[in-house]
Amino acid sequence: MKIAVRFTAKEELKAIPILFRHSTGMMLPGDVYVISEEAARALAEAGVHYSELSRESSAPRLQGASGERI
Repeated sequence: MKIAVRFTAKEELKAIPILFRHSTGMMLPGDVYVISEEAARALAEAGVHYSELSRESSAPRLQGASGERI
């Protein structure tokens, strides 16, 4: 499951090394990171605070749909 998160500048500095080790996520415009659930767990264990913006939906997908919005 993917999670969209945003950090404060101070928390982002603490998060970057953890994200490099735990996630093949990506950074979007507006300083939004899309990270794995495993990376989110690692951040929480390290005491890094973030705002969760969205989670990947586990709702059934339409057949033939070619994209997914998070």
